[in-house]
Amino acid sequence: MGAEGPKAQVMDERDMERTLTRIAHEIVEANGGSGSVAMVGIVRRGSEIAELLADEIESIEGTRPPVGSLDISFYRDDVARSIQPVLHATDIPFAVDGRDIVLVDDVLYTGRTIRSALDAIMDFGRPKTVQLAVVVDRGHRELPIRADYVGKNVPSSSEEDVRVCLGRTDGRMAVEIWEGKEA
Repeated sequence: MGAEGPKAQVMDERDMERTLTRIAHEIVEANGGSGSVAMVGIVRRGSEIAELLADEIESIEGTRPPVGSLDISFYRDDVARSIQPVLHATDIPFAVDGRDIVLVDDVLYTGRTIRSALDAIMDFGRPKTVQLAVVVDRGHRELPIRADYVGKNVPSSSEEDVRVCLGRTDGRMAVEIWEGKEA
């Protein structure tokens, strides 16, 4: 399948830290502060990124926006093809009605994950806005979805796998390009 290691490293830990700080500033600026903002990370890596962004926003604003996590397993349009989807807990400990929800994911690719997340978040109420923050936008869209906050655009072929590595999940912070799809 894929190689033993990454084909290329696009961002290292320092780049990731700068990127998350920049995205946090952009979120605060676009929303006139953090008062109505809530972060919702798509399980798995999006949840960890949402926590990191909330920490950054707290360091900027002095208050931490609420953070939730969203499992989209049963909202995916390919769920019928998956023999047994891996289930994670959805935890949104705040009302989404009237809030500016920042949906957070690691990589934006075809747009199908985000479409599923939009369906899922609407089951929790009616947000004022839904904004999208991603660390990497790699293009190849199949749906008309675009991110409001992008860490880095990484043009890649559909045969490559762009991976965002995070401290808690992977033991390091980086963005890497691997040959072939992740198993």
